[in-house]
Amino acid sequence: MISITSAELNYLVFRYLHESGFTHSAFAFGYEAGINKSTIDGNLVPPSALFTFVQKGIQYLELEANLSGTNADMDDDFSFLQPLDLITKDPYELQRIIKAKKENLQKDRLEENGKHNEDTQVNELEHTQEREEKKGREKEQEPGKETIEKDREHEKGKEKEKAHQDHIINGEKCEDKFVMEYEENGTLGPEPMDISTNTMSLPCDISSHDVTILEGHTSEVFTCAWSPSGLLLASGSGDSSARIWTIADGPGSSSSQNGPLNVVVLKHFRGRTNEKSKDVTTLDWNGDGTLLATGSYDGQARIWSGDGELRNTLNKHKGPIFSLKWNKKGDYLLSGSVDKTAIVWDIKTGEWKQAFEFHSGPTLDVDWRNNVSFATCSTDGLINVCKVGENRPIKTFLGHQGEVNAIKWDPTGSLLASCSDDYTAKIWSLKQDKYLHDLKEHIKEIYTIRWSPTGPGTNNPNQQLLLASASFDSTIKLWDVELGRLICSLNGHRDPVYSVAFSPNGEYLASGSMDKCMHIWSVKEGKIVKTYSGNGGIFEVCWNKEGDKVAACFANNVVCVLDFRM
Repeated sequence: MISITSAELNYLVFRYLHESGFTHSAFAFGYEAGINKSTIDGNLVPPSALFTFVQKGIQYLELEANLSGTNADMDDDFSFLQPLDLITKDPYELQRIIKAKKENLQKDRLEENGKHNEDTQVNELEHTQEREEKKGREKEQEPGKETIEKDREHEKGKEKEKAHQDHIINGEKCEDKFVMEYEENGTLGPEPMDISTNTMSLPCDISSHDVTILEGHTSEVFTCAWSPSGLLLASGSGDSSARIWTIADGPGSSSSQNGPLNVVVLKHFRGRTNEKSKDVTTLDWNGDGTLLATGSYDGQARIWSGDGELRNTLNKHKGPIFSLKWNKKGDYLLSGSVDKTAIVWDIKTGEWKQAFEFHSGPTLDVDWRNNVSFATCSTDGLINVCKVGENRPIKTFLGHQGEVNAIKWDPTGSLLASCSDDYTAKIWSLKQDKYLHDLKEHIKEIYTIRWSPTGPGTNNPNQQLLLASASFDSTIKLWDVELGRLICSLNGHRDPVYSVAFSPNGEYLASGSMDKCMHIWSVKEGKIVKTYSGNGGIFEVCWNKEGDKVAACFANNVVCVLDFRM
């Protein structure tokens, strides 16, 4: 009889949370359970281990229940299977074992009750003959009924065929009108679009020649970001490292980047490579792309040069860092941690400038409004707007009924968007205490939000400003910010969506999901124009500054770079 220790179970739960995308919960659980002290080699634990373990346990109980459904006499502790069988044998093998055993029992039972079964068959035959004779008498009484029914069916067939043809014709007319209204107005009148890939979208798989797979990480890749200065792509992983990849211009290759990979490994550990306390949870490039900041599960922020030199280690947080952002000027770095605080770091001195301790729960996200003021959000449901040098928040927004997962300022810094576990996204203004708009179309938790790079303050000032929200309900929704109403719902994923990113020109939206697919959507038409299927859930997607490459980081330890051309 096999057994499992509490430490092993804790590790399986930790891995399940990570693989399912519940990164905040995973870090909090791992911190309290002491996963960083575990001696388990994570590289030996297969993906979905906890799910497989539980699933096979359920199968085991189900098989035993099926077994006990017979009237065969057996000891209370009798079992056809041993727990080890559940780990080592395929479910089909287990089913064959049980099936063979049950067939033998049933065979014995049938032999003992053969006479009873034979009598039953005779009775059924007599009843069948009686029913046939009755039907014959009914047919004699109604000789024309069968012909009438056939004529009716024939007429119904004609009506269905005509209705089907009318439906197709009307469908084509409606679809043309539908697309035309969206293209002319950007909205669809009183009712929002509800895009379905089954009817409206014609996905085009991205060719393997346009995909570069970057291999080297030995655990899930949680985050990635392009340098604003060129062809450098940074990635952060659960293997206690970040990497800076130099991506060649032009098409990719079907398996991995040709020749020796031009990559710099940024090690966050000393000694063991599976120290979970060193997981890289977040990263961000400064404005000119010369410095990369990484946040880690060990509570430290690190500053690296573009060629991988460690410039500084920023140490004050007492728990994992969930988010960090450079201000536009590049003189301050802002970090948010599970220790409930946000800290502004002075990059020139390498010291912390100010700590902000205003939340009662872990700080989940931070975002600069300008070079000196910023917003923070927390599991406590609050959003604080703070300013360097001020000892209290200059504004606190209350309204969410659950954890606030992400916050983002619009391109002008006048509007703040937030999303929460309460299934809503909200838009706020410093000019008033209550939210401007309460966006309530999702039916599950909203994990992230993104503003489009359009409207005032952007390189595309003549285009409408939009907000995109991505949810556990597997949809992405695009919102009219001025009216606070839904423009369209993008329904193409089958599992939670954890990341969305607009292309630099605002014409396309990339989305990554736990269904292992990355879709690229036309924002104007609301349909999928490109799609790529990988071998693991996707944690983040991002565009390069030219808008011709999209990177995605996967749970199966790889980063994919996709060449995008329309």
